[in-house]
Amino acid sequence: MHVRFDGPEDGPSLVFANSLGTDFRIWDAVVQQLPEWRIGRFDKPGHGLSDRAPITSIDSMADDAAALIEVMGGRAAFVGLSIGGLIGLSLASRHAECVSSLVLSNTAAKIGTTDSWQTRIDTVEQDGLPSIADGVLEKWFSPAFQASDDIAPWRNMLTRTDPQGYADACRAIADADLRNAAPGLDLPVMAIAGSLDGSTPPDLVRETAAMIPGSRFEMIEGVGHIPCVETPDQYATLLRNFLETTR
Repeated sequence: MHVRFDGPEDGPSLVFANSLGTDFRIWDAVVQQLPEWRIGRFDKPGHGLSDRAPITSIDSMADDAAALIEVMGGRAAFVGLSIGGLIGLSLASRHAECVSSLVLSNTAAKIGTTDSWQTRIDTVEQDGLPSIADGVLEKWFSPAFQASDDIAPWRNMLTRTDPQGYADACRAIADADLRNAAPGLDLPVMAIAGSLDGSTPPDLVRETAAMIPGSRFEMIEGVGHIPCVETPDQYATLLRNFLETTR
């Protein structure tokens, strides 16, 4: 598992888990704004510089995250985006002792359907990731961001992801259903949505937040599925305000 640590070794621990088809560089601009935290980031199996895993599930990736947190001292705040949010829900329900607070960003306890994910898997395995890139980017980012030169690196990140690793992660999402686990969580939780998110629309994020006792919901206007890339300053402010009151 490819990991990176930033920040002071004696700082409070914070772990980020990124979305499908990305690596942990999506957090770069946010990490720079949280200098007091000891931050751990990891690439999922088959993404970034991590190896593919023989068996990939949301629970197995949550176990990977728990192992990372153990290295960092045994307890951390956790921020998960999209599939990273599913990982966070599994982590908080199965390794509650590891998680001090949880941010569920642009995610839901159940994302998509088995049929919709199988269609995407079949397309990627037959035609490659470039064949779905335009449709994915439309869900990831606002029209203004898509029309700018800033879109190019993120298209490259998506299309250069290992296609089998991507398909494995799609299967993990298709199999994951945390709707029964969410109501049992007992820790501070903040959910974040992007108003233009085409992958996990705001109402879906809000529904998951409503399942968790005491959780709060925040909306970032004018952004899509990956607000930490599109509006990192606003995103970092939300994180800082939440994390400072819950650590």
